[in-house]
Amino acid sequence: MASAAGGILSPLTSLFSFGDKGYLTIDIGSSSIKILEVKGKGKNLRVVNAGIAPLSVDIIQDNIIRNPTAAAEAIRTLVEDQGLQATKVLTVVPGPAVIIKRANFPAQDQKELRETILFEAGNFIPESLDNVNLDYQVLDEGSSGSVDVLLVAVRKDVIRSYVDAIEEAGLVPVVADVDYFALENMFETNYTPNPDETIALINIGAHYSLVNVMKGNRSAFTGDVQFGGKHFSDMVAEALSLGEEDAEEAKLNGALEGYNSQDIEKVIIAASDHLLDEIQHTLSFFGTGTAEEQITAVYLSGGTAQLPSLASMMSQRLSVPVEISDPFRNLRVGGQHEEFIRAHASSFAISAGLATRRPGDR
Repeated sequence: MASAAGGILSPLTSLFSFGDKGYLTIDIGSSSIKILEVKGKGKNLRVVNAGIAPLSVDIIQDNIIRNPTAAAEAIRTLVEDQGLQATKVLTVVPGPAVIIKRANFPAQDQKELRETILFEAGNFIPESLDNVNLDYQVLDEGSSGSVDVLLVAVRKDVIRSYVDAIEEAGLVPVVADVDYFALENMFETNYTPNPDETIALINIGAHYSLVNVMKGNRSAFTGDVQFGGKHFSDMVAEALSLGEEDAEEAKLNGALEGYNSQDIEKVIIAASDHLLDEIQHTLSFFGTGTAEEQITAVYLSGGTAQLPSLASMMSQRLSVPVEISDPFRNLRVGGQHEEFIRAHASSFAISAGLATRRPGDR
């Protein structure tokens, strides 16, 4: 376990070590809470229950849960309503709240490397190390006597706010991940791309969309776009003078009683264009534009990914194939909630990645 700076561990490791008797994955987003109940691990991993509940927009501000009591009550209600049995929780913190840096250090044994990273981390992390939980993972051991290391830092107040909400709900947090890496785990569990491919994973959340570019089956770039599904709904509401619920229905269905579907479609296309502009801008920071660094395919997820025209528009704009991810492609889903889980599969992409994590993982 290669954690540093003590306290709650960051995304690449786990919080505590317990047995595997069932877990809840809890993704506390800016507008909803999504929970999966999972049992087993590896090839025996199965999803047995799930639920989604709305969350008041004022509970999370600046990537911190400002009202953990309200978040805890929403979690507790969802757990009770769905009859969830597990109490140990695999959770996730938002990528925009995380500092991710790549660094190169001289090759050395594990203990010396840890000490070197602790000593040098301040040169890479633009935060006082007293205020963050720091972790690292060795990516490559080069032939020139050096190692490439991924440094990950999460502010303590950010991760503490998520832990507080979960504990107040009467549950036990045992793993903390970052949504970038949970999305990567989801993809690796369900897909086997050619090692030469450069894949962009894009998850459209409510208030932001995250991007994880994988090259050679390893994350090469992460970024976020401050535009998500809520912005689509807001644009529909403003253009058609709709309330929040009607705007959401119009966005998801492309139609609303009493309104021209073509008018709705125009707004959705305009919102999609805006999202794609932002995604293109973010992807421009990846690589130098050489052929070997070009994106070769995109896997899209998130509730808004299901909009009929979005994937085709993205494919045309980026000139690459775009596929809607199936987070449960290689996972066993059963029980009375299977239909619900599969109907909302794209919304559970982060949760499915979390489901593969266990205490003690590297």
